[in-house]
Amino acid sequence: MKATALPRSFFARPAPEVAPELMNKLFVVGRSVGRIVEVEAYTNDDPASHSFRGPTARNKVMFGPPGHLYVYFVYGSHFCANVVTGTEGDGEAVLLRALAPVANLDEMRMRRPGVSRDIDLMNGPGKLCRALGIGRDNNGTDLCSPTSRIRLADDGMPTPLFPDQSTRIGISVGVDRRWRFFLAGDPHISPSKPVGSLSPSDS
Repeated sequence: MKATALPRSFFARPAPEVAPELMNKLFVVGRSVGRIVEVEAYTNDDPASHSFRGPTARNKVMFGPPGHLYVYFVYGSHFCANVVTGTEGDGEAVLLRALAPVANLDEMRMRRPGVSRDIDLMNGPGKLCRALGIGRDNNGTDLCSPTSRIRLADDGMPTPLFPDQSTRIGISVGVDRRWRFFLAGDPHISPSKPVGSLSPSDS
């Protein structure tokens, strides 16, 4: 698969601007690849964001340079992967909500035993982390490093000019912001009540 890694400049913009442009980009973890079909944006003035109360030991990656991976643990059982955006100190990120499997599905199926349909392998933030083997050790990964096994790439599939938008899922504050972007009708998007928002209640 021929794909070009996204440069740091792509991420060095506000999260609500980066988020819709991640539609149809590839999330590459070693030999495993998924195509992004659903994301959510979070900013530091957003009461639903981990960064709303300022930097902590847990969320410090969000306040670091753009183009890094912010991984957090939620509900005692799930990891969630986020792409840091903006400039250093901003505290912004885009949550990866759902991916369509593209490559190395056999390994994804091994990590998600009991899943009978491939469309369910990564249709939620916790599910995609399990399918791709993403955990706490990946927090802070530089997605723009040429030596990184985790990166975001563009294989030429067009980004929709106007991806579908809605309010974000699984939050109780900041509910007026329509910062969930997704490909309506895609069978790989998350169910109506998936796990894993960037809500301070998860801290």
